[in-house]
Amino acid sequence: MIDSLYRILLITQFSLVLPVLGLLFFIRAPYGKFGSSGSRVFVWDSRMAWMVMELPAAATIFILYLYSPARQEGSLNLIFLLIWEFHYLYRTFLFPLLMKGNSRNFPALIVLSAWFFNGMNGFINGYYLFYIRPAVEASFFRSPRFLTGLLIFLAGFSIHCFSDAVIRTLRRNKGPGYHIPHGGLYKLVSSPAYLGEWIQWSGWALLTWSLPGLAFSLFTFANLYPRAVANHKWYLESFPDYPDNRTAFFPAVLKNRKNHI
Repeated sequence: MIDSLYRILLITQFSLVLPVLGLLFFIRAPYGKFGSSGSRVFVWDSRMAWMVMELPAAATIFILYLYSPARQEGSLNLIFLLIWEFHYLYRTFLFPLLMKGNSRNFPALIVLSAWFFNGMNGFINGYYLFYIRPAVEASFFRSPRFLTGLLIFLAGFSIHCFSDAVIRTLRRNKGPGYHIPHGGLYKLVSSPAYLGEWIQWSGWALLTWSLPGLAFSLFTFANLYPRAVANHKWYLESFPDYPDNRTAFFPAVLKNRKNHI
């Protein structure tokens, strides 16, 4: 029964990639700079929203590991859990605590949908790694594929965290609202945090060499790329002096490509 649930959810995640990618080019998720200024009845505090949304990803895979044969046998599969939690402990607890202010701009529907997705994603990744996949030998963690994937994962995480820090520093120095960020990959793209997150989970797909990892990487791109394009267009429309060498998501080889996405 659990095996069937795993297969259904994995197929569901793969099946959602293209519809989500297409839909989000027409519908902007209403939070952050695209948040509605209307009713605040069904909105959450941003800090609480992030914690609630991200917690299922951290908790589900941890619970699966606790009751798995991998843990009982002292398997090195624990390394996968530690890499996963390295991101999600930051995203669930540290990132919200570092947020400035007490903004209420997260619609409850987005919180609910993200809560469901993160629970599903944590389940399919954890169930595959700790129940379906045989315990891996130490040599797996010395393989070029794992080490390359880990380096990509850490590079993406660093880009993501540094980009978040740039925005926090900008707001601290220039006050609330939106300003043109500078530094790091902001020299090249308008949404380096999104790019970093996609790079990170692409590294995860490689280091785990798994279908759930691939599904997560593809879904991350489908979710973040349209948002990055929307952010880029918003910056261009809001700031006449916005740097013309920046692109939305993929760094351009050539400069002076102001409308490049």
